[in-house]
Amino acid sequence: MNVINKIEKEYLRSDLPEFRVGDTVRVYVKIQEGEKERIQMIEGLVIRKRGDGTRATFTIRKVSFNTGVERLFPLHSPRIDKIDVVRRNRVRRARLYYLRDLRGKAARLTEVKGALAKKKAKVVVPESAE
Repeated sequence: MNVINKIEKEYLRSDLPEFRVGDTVRVYVKIQEGEKERIQMIEGLVIRKRGDGTRATFTIRKVSFNTGVERLFPLHSPRIDKIDVVRRNRVRRARLYYLRDLRGKAARLTEVKGALAKKKAKVVVPESAE
């Protein structure tokens, strides 16, 4: 293992869920306003994932007041509080840039039925000590 990988390893986050391009996710971002810090949520479709290690990023797209908004996030950023996967969609491409030109029902994707239910069923809750 080279020196850069050893240094980057301590900054990698392990608390983030596994998500793919085509998934609808909710990202909770820490926003600094003056001396106060608050958490803002943005929900949108993951249209791109790229990179590896601490340089990994993903792009979220949502439509807000009939205007498409895209936001790029570093995956292992300390500014991200948490990520929730809302829905999984079936896609056959790694980049969903074609959605930029589509509106309304044309921009819908096919949902994978029961995908999140299977993931949530695997969560093991430890028994409380009596």
